[in-house]
Amino acid sequence: MSGGVPLFSVIIPTFQRPERLLRCVRALLAQSFAEPFEIIVVNDGGPELPELPTPGRNGITLQLLRQQNSGPATARNLGASVARGHLLAFTDDDCEPEPGWLTALHATLAADPETMAGGHTVNALTANLWSEASQLLVDFLYEFYVEDGVPHFFTSNNFALERDAFLQAGGFSARFPLAAAEDREFCTRWRTGGGRMTLAPGAVIRHYHHLTPLAFLHQHFRYGRGAWQFRKNLPAAEVSGTRIEPLRFYLDLIGYPLRKVALPLPARVACLGMLLAAQGVNAAGFFYEALFAPSRVSVK
Repeated sequence: MSGGVPLFSVIIPTFQRPERLLRCVRALLAQSFAEPFEIIVVNDGGPELPELPTPGRNGITLQLLRQQNSGPATARNLGASVARGHLLAFTDDDCEPEPGWLTALHATLAADPETMAGGHTVNALTANLWSEASQLLVDFLYEFYVEDGVPHFFTSNNFALERDAFLQAGGFSARFPLAAAEDREFCTRWRTGGGRMTLAPGAVIRHYHHLTPLAFLHQHFRYGRGAWQFRKNLPAAEVSGTRIEPLRFYLDLIGYPLRKVALPLPARVACLGMLLAAQGVNAAGFFYEALFAPSRVSVK
């Protein structure tokens, strides 16, 4: 390949969202990053994908892989297993990285090669209050679960780290077949193993996740299922110290959307109701998984 070995391998799991994937790939091809990088798309058992755009610049390559439907965690691991880049960057098929995304991630990793760099994700569908509420919840969790100014986890649509470090940490756990909690589990394992995490605020992803009321509730029901798997697979010492969130969590959650003055007051009140509904269906998903999920064997 002209331009040499890629510095970054950008890994995108995808399932039945060809139009959004196309937009994601186009955004990656428009990166301002000057070094060689590769894009690895992993089709997680969906229909055949339409032809993706050809990189128009030397130093960028695109590879398409396919697996049986096994979930995004396994798809990301497959991408990482064939990646040639020294660094891995993860995003999702409904995301569009802004042009400076890779440059910002690289700057953070160059300053501290042993860290995991996480960027900033924004809801691109501002007219969709269900999408807005979903991103508000992630923002709240980033602010609530924080230590020394750094969140306890990064969402899997916007972080990067050295490939060797990712593989040595065991990659994403195959015990998480849903798109739920697999990133939280990996970040917990990374931190408990002594890994550092650093915010890269200039690494911005625009998230185009269109949600209807039913899709919003289903998403947070799924997150509840993932939360049960997360708790189930924690080491025993950590489970004993894991309890229900304190009262301050819920008080802060109630106030969080109301403080977002960029939103009109009716929208803030509506988002509050959505976040409270999300907590209810999350709890339902947690207990559903506890009662009905089959035992799963890790193949990390």
